[in-house]
Formats: sequence, C-alpha cells, structure tokens
Amino acid sequence: MPASKNITFKLFLFLISTDFLETFTHYCFKRSAMPQSGFQVLNIGDAFMFAKISALSPFLWLGLLSVLLTFIIWSTILTKIDLSVAVPIASFSYVFIPLVSMVFLHETIGPLRWTGIAFILTGVILVSLSSKEKEKEAQTP
Repeated sequence: MPASKNITFKLFLFLISTDFLETFTHYCFKRSAMPQSGFQVLNIGDAFMFAKISALSPFLWLGLLSVLLTFIIWSTILTKIDLSVAVPIASFSYVFIPLVSMVFLHETIGPLRWTGIAFILTGVILVSLSSKEKEKEAQTP
C-alpha cells in the first residue's frame, strides 16, 4: 500500500510526539549515565561494571520504554506518509534536546550550535514546502 501524501493534523501530532519522546529518551539515557561520569572503561570487567550500574538506573528503563513507544508511533506514521517527508518534519528534536539540556542538565549551548540548529530548522521548512509543492503537482492533471 503506497503512503499517503497528505499530512493530517493527527499525523502531525504523532510526528511531534515522536520528537518529544526522542528528546525524553536522550534525557533519560544521559541521566542514567551521569552517576558514572568519572568512570573509565579500561577492560572488559570495567565494561561489565558500567553495564551493571547502568542497568540499575530507572532512567535507563524509562529511556528504553520511550524507545519502544517511539517505535510503535513511528511505524504507524510510516504507514501513512512518505519517509522522505516524515523524517525532516520529525527533526524538531534537534531543537528540543538542546533546550532540555540547558534547562534540566544545566548544559551550555554555544552560538555556533544554535546556528547549526537554525540551519536544520530552515531545512525542515524547505522540505515541508517541497512536499506541499509535490502535492500540488500530483493534483494538477
């Protein structure tokens, strides 16, 4: 079954929800790793210790649950619209992740990184406009 070309409001909400879930996933994985920031993996025993400590973190399990939920929603989205349209629209996590990092993890985001994020958003807008243009061409006999 070919994917539809129309992005409904419901599909747009699903796309944005995957961005929020992806952001939440990365936040959880970062929080699960934070207690081990000074830990060095120099041998296989260290790697197992790192894995054991990580496995005890509730943030790791929340992150994994978020990955599963994202997969389910994303798979649903891909049955409805083209991948080449869905991926750029679902790229707002590139904005959400730095914002969450600043607010909750107290990380500093420099001007060069914000410039890169602005370029990404510009690309998202251009891809969205090109998909609307493609829709118009398909409707014209």
